[in-house]
Amino acid sequence: MRRTTLKHIHAGKVRDLYEDGDELILVASDRVSVYDVVLPTPIPDKGAMLTQLSNWWFEFFADVPNHLVSTTDVPAEFAGRAVRAKKLTMVKVECIARGYLTGSGLAEYKRTGAVSGIALPPGLREGDKLPEPIFTPTTKAEVGTHDEFITFDDVVNQEGKEVAEQLRDLTLQVYSRGAEHAAARGVIIADTKLEWGWDGDTLTLADEVLTSDSSRFWPADSYEPGRPQASFDKQFVRDWSTSTGWNKEAPGPEIPADIVEATRRKYMQAYELITGRSWS
Repeated sequence: MRRTTLKHIHAGKVRDLYEDGDELILVASDRVSVYDVVLPTPIPDKGAMLTQLSNWWFEFFADVPNHLVSTTDVPAEFAGRAVRAKKLTMVKVECIARGYLTGSGLAEYKRTGAVSGIALPPGLREGDKLPEPIFTPTTKAEVGTHDEFITFDDVVNQEGKEVAEQLRDLTLQVYSRGAEHAAARGVIIADTKLEWGWDGDTLTLADEVLTSDSSRFWPADSYEPGRPQASFDKQFVRDWSTSTGWNKEAPGPEIPADIVEATRRKYMQAYELITGRSWS
């Protein structure tokens, strides 16, 4: 283990970012964020589970360039929930792939019949599978502000046509391959958010990939379109927070102990089903 001199450079909704020379240490906390607000109650082991699931997926997508330098060469106090990563020039777009109609995509569809400018067939219900996965980018908001839908043309205007096409195609490729694997394990990946950055002139997968924080995971054996789905992700906390009458603005409500434990179990179920490994 090298001696490190860490400089804390960013606190995100869930992750803390440290600079260590010409590399970064990304630390996943146990914080939980819903509707772009960090709630005051942590979920025990959440950061470690997110990190270990991401690391498993990075290995699964070994042919897709990613930001990892080491999953073990991190300060001892962060062991298991941190990675050493390359410094990238991040693309200022949240790259979202959707295979099912739910969440903010459903709300946008109800308003406009489209999501991110992509027209969808009429009459779709909550939870319906889309004819094919779609790329629905959003802005990349700071803590305390909300992401906003943008169109593919907006990405072209910001990043250029070639880069926009790469972002779309890589995002849909990762989603589709991951969704196929998860489906064989009894998990539907309804949608996911990916982040990309530049390592020189190579688009590189960064941050996290196909986790319970960045994706919607549904149990396939209880899937039924036309209603909200059971989930293995933080949608459970979203639904609880909405039931309290909270206005979705900071500060968020404290999470009761039973909801904390149920959420922890859902994160653990997702990890175990997708990876085939036991959480310990």
